[in-house]
Amino acid sequence: MQKKVISAFSLLFIISLFSLTGCAVKPDASSVHSAVIETSGVNQYKAVRLTPDIYNAANSDLSDLLVKDGDGENVPYFFDTGSANTYASREVYQLALINSYVKDDSFFFDYKLAVDRSGDTLATSIEFSSMDAGFAKEVDVYGSHDNTHWDFVQKDMIYLIDGKLKLEIEFIQPQKFTHYRLRLTNNLEQIAFDTAKLVYSVEIIEESFFIESLEPVFTVESEDKMTDIIINNVKNLRLCDVTIHTDSMFKRNVHRPQGGSKELYNLSLNGASYSDTTIPLSWYIPHGDTFIITIDDGDDKPINVSGVTVRYYADDVVFSGENGGSFTLEFSGDSAKTAPVYDIERYKNDILKGAVDSVPLGEIRYAINEASPVRDYKLVFNIVIVVITLLLGTLILLRLKKK
Repeated sequence: MQKKVISAFSLLFIISLFSLTGCAVKPDASSVHSAVIETSGVNQYKAVRLTPDIYNAANSDLSDLLVKDGDGENVPYFFDTGSANTYASREVYQLALINSYVKDDSFFFDYKLAVDRSGDTLATSIEFSSMDAGFAKEVDVYGSHDNTHWDFVQKDMIYLIDGKLKLEIEFIQPQKFTHYRLRLTNNLEQIAFDTAKLVYSVEIIEESFFIESLEPVFTVESEDKMTDIIINNVKNLRLCDVTIHTDSMFKRNVHRPQGGSKELYNLSLNGASYSDTTIPLSWYIPHGDTFIITIDDGDDKPINVSGVTVRYYADDVVFSGENGGSFTLEFSGDSAKTAPVYDIERYKNDILKGAVDSVPLGEIRYAINEASPVRDYKLVFNIVIVVITLLLGTLILLRLKKK
């Protein structure tokens, strides 16, 4: 009898181990969220603006986005994030020679602006022309505002020899002088300059990005002379800036989430109002659902925050679609997804030179992640313990009766 009880105990123990270790169920893969795109307009290509809800739920790099037609086939697309164009600007100011002389074996040429100007004359270089050839000279450049006090600017070389030409001195940093002096350590060839001119040359970058704004949900917490403004639902957004709305009068430092601080103020003094409550965020991307702006209160009361406006950089998804067609934008937030590679990316600049129809994005339909039911192992474990306890009790009683 004792052996039978022990055998039964062993069998139940083995069964319990299989129950606890062999029944794990893996959840299903991430479900796909979607939004309908109804096209309109007269142009071949359509652009739909992504919303904060999509950024929040999709991969941070948008690698999980797909556009599908009415038959469920993938439609090639590309992202339009705006543009940054570079323009060259060049301004020229003629110089007049006002003096040339020799001193201590050095040759000097003094110039001034040919036309007096009321404001500063910014220059990035000084250019010369000469009828002479076959020379290479080391030149010291000086600058002055009054033709009396001269400041050393820099040393450089000018030459015109064997068909190679360099008659422009580029300043290390832009200069604002009205007078310039050239000092040549030797000038045995007695070269002369026919013309001299200041040049201001700069590349201007004109940025045109898609900037949208939202009024997010936020909370305010104050403790230890600090006030935290906790802003929600901004995951994966490329933030431009955040503006605090308040009727409090204050002037305090505010710390940005990516580091650094800025002084904000909202003042009304002597009949005039002064206000700057906007914090630049410089493309900061929160990878969580929230980010925090911290205000140094010192010994003052926390300011009253009545609202917050967040501006962010948005993207357009551009694709080819017939007018009146119905398409679907899909995304899942599945980090294992890799971005599709389409030929349309190679000629997107040509597409954007033409007209593109902007079309609205329909309501997002969120899919519920469904997973296989997980077994309650706690109940199984309790049953096994009760059975083992009963068996051990029975075994003990049998041994006592035998004795």
